[in-house]
Amino acid sequence: MLIRRIEKFLRRTGMPWTKFGRLATHDPRFVADLRNGRNPRPATEKRVEHFMNTYGESANAN
Repeated sequence: MLIRRIEKFLRRTGMPWTKFGRLATHDPRFVADLRNGRNPRPATEKRVEHFMNTYGESANAN
């Protein structure tokens, strides 16, 4: 499930859930909504996966 992968990402990086939502989807409530049962569209899920997969790379590039 996407929310489980996000929760692991948040624990690993120490990123607040609101910041994650803003950066990954431009929606600070995204993680809270997922925690409450929201099902994202496939395109949104792909965008979030891409964000998590490239987050460390973009941080190292700067």
